[in-house]
Amino acid sequence: MSETVHPTAISYLPAFITAPGQSDILFDVVVIFMILAIFVIGTFYLRLHSLPETLAHKSHKTQYELVAVLGLISLLTHNNILWVAALILALIDLPDFSSPLSSIAGSLERIAGKVDTPPDSMPTEPEVTESQSAASSDQPSVEGKA
Repeated sequence: MSETVHPTAISYLPAFITAPGQSDILFDVVVIFMILAIFVIGTFYLRLHSLPETLAHKSHKTQYELVAVLGLISLLTHNNILWVAALILALIDLPDFSSPLSSIAGSLERIAGKVDTPPDSMPTEPEVTESQSAASSDQPSVEGKA
């Protein structure tokens, strides 16, 4: 084959035009660029998508789990409103309502006498040794005195 240029072609050909049968350098560069771009954009997307979970990591366990579930649902369904809700929920510090309410419930059960305490936690009478029984017989009784 001859290296002659077609008579209708221009005299100057750009560098990305290759001769027949040669490897296309521009195509190779674009393929490598696209593979790297897909990995970089995918990593950025997943980092951005996990932002609410990262922010909620130091909050309460229930709030963290709720943010994680909202983020996962938004990732799988492509509903961006769920991601926005997860981000807002992660940024808001929710007050702890369960601890005071459980304390109130426990106090009410104790007042009502409905506390079911296991036998291991029941207070036991201290064992009296001989020296303590001798010392206690010398002291007057204080029972019945208010």
